Amino acid sequence: MNNNCLGKIAYSKAGRDQGKVFVVVSVLDDEYVYVCDGSLRPVEKPKKKKVKHLEFTNIIAEEIESLLMSDEKVTNAVIKRILQSYDNNREVRLPYVKR
Repeated sequence: MNNNCLGKIAYSKAGRDQGKVFVVVSVLDDEYVYVCDGSLRPVEKPKKKKVKHLEFTNIIAEEIESLLMSDEKVTNAVIKRILQSYDNNREVRLPYVKR
């Protein structure tokens, strides 16, 4: 994994936060990234997540990416606004139901 996934929007595939939408704010190595959503996982305390537990979308939050690349501060309000606008525009995913 390289820095070209900074600002990328991803869904959690595993864990108690399964199905939630996050933004990648930092890349540790090929296996781990830091993600946050601006509310439960603020920028000050991002979640360390395995890449294999994330489902990446093709959407990059360009505003967040440019702030991260220029080492400026990213605020929780900006992340919340971007994720909320993306979450409202996405297709509705139905939860898996065992039969």
